[in-house]
Amino acid sequence: MTTAIKIENLSKKYVIGHQKQERYTALRDVMMNKLRGFGERLRHPLSPNREEINLEEFWALKDINLEIEQGDRVGIIGRNGAGKSTLLKVLSRITEPTSGKVHINGRVASLLEVGTGFHPELSGRENIYLNGAILGMRRAEIKRKFDEIVDFSGVEKFLDTPVKRYSSGMYVRLAFAVAAHLEPEILVVDEVLAVGDAQFQKKCLGKMEEVGKEGRTVLFVSHNMAAITSLCQRVVLLDSGSAVFDGDVSEGIVQYYSGGSSSPAFLSTTQDRKIGDQNAELINACIKNNTGNTTPEVDITRSCSISMRYRILSDEKDSIAVPNFHFFTADGAYAFIAAPKKLKAYGEGEYLAVCNVPGNFLNEGTYFVGLALTSYSQIGFHVNYFEQNALSFNVRDPMTEDSGRYGYAGPIPGVVRPDLDWQIKRVNG
Repeated sequence: MTTAIKIENLSKKYVIGHQKQERYTALRDVMMNKLRGFGERLRHPLSPNREEINLEEFWALKDINLEIEQGDRVGIIGRNGAGKSTLLKVLSRITEPTSGKVHINGRVASLLEVGTGFHPELSGRENIYLNGAILGMRRAEIKRKFDEIVDFSGVEKFLDTPVKRYSSGMYVRLAFAVAAHLEPEILVVDEVLAVGDAQFQKKCLGKMEEVGKEGRTVLFVSHNMAAITSLCQRVVLLDSGSAVFDGDVSEGIVQYYSGGSSSPAFLSTTQDRKIGDQNAELINACIKNNTGNTTPEVDITRSCSISMRYRILSDEKDSIAVPNFHFFTADGAYAFIAAPKKLKAYGEGEYLAVCNVPGNFLNEGTYFVGLALTSYSQIGFHVNYFEQNALSFNVRDPMTEDSGRYGYAGPIPGVVRPDLDWQIKRVNG
């Protein structure tokens, strides 16, 4: 495979100025400070006013090392301020790195924020040709793709209108259409697609997948884990400017949601963080595999269990406390809810509820588990607590005969993949 992007020890530093603030400043003091600062600048015109500004170094990126092959579709994920946009700006040659090297093999088309690469005074038509020229394409090449770009963007009526008069949605539609259709070897897309409507986002994801299948490279930054899951073959998780994970999409998403905790498959409350109300509270919960080990990784052919320890604080004889687990997919959609069928009223004390999930039931992918306890009585029901996305785990297909693939290696759609009872018999011949 040909390497499309190679990043070696990449770092980017910014210098941030903090102005000193006083609790209260009179108008007289403000005027005196301004005059004093003006006099200081007259004497030393090239030096900043050190009394008013404190300078701080901020490392947006720290020693990033990545190698991306041609045709890879890579998701860049992380919290706000993790360094995602800075990394893309360095790769797009918008920002110079402080140290390190970036080797890029091919033309890069970037869509980083609304307005990037467009001249506001030019029309949509003129900006299409301008962007193509920036990418090094001849006019004949751009003309060949022109109708496809206009059709994809849906801005045909406004093609000869200056883009400064476009709405943000129109701007993004045209910008993405240009970036994706002018045949760059590397397509870089930031969260800007969130501006478009759901139908257009789906259209964009389909186009990026098509670009990847054509052997071109896609780098995609998003907080939408459903989009990352459907498009990308690999994720890079950034945290405080460092790459803390590089690998499987499901594992990366689990680590992203766990927020750096020791294990996304275990939760324990503390004195400082209690979950519950005056009648009941959560103590801890975990996910275990078929051998009884707490783990965020589950074999699709083996059973696993979700357990929750909780405490009943009141002794209401007519109230029934029902533990229930809420299973969500990686994109936040409900998969199902699990709750016991029969319960009796239990008194004050600690309890352990265990739900066993059979093998060959859940589909391959990432799941999140919400923990809940609901009390039922003659006057109705009451939610004692509901901790959404409290636990997370990844279901992995071992690709053996037990998983029932029969040589097929592609993705199987659906939230669940149950092993149902079948009868097949010959009825003639």
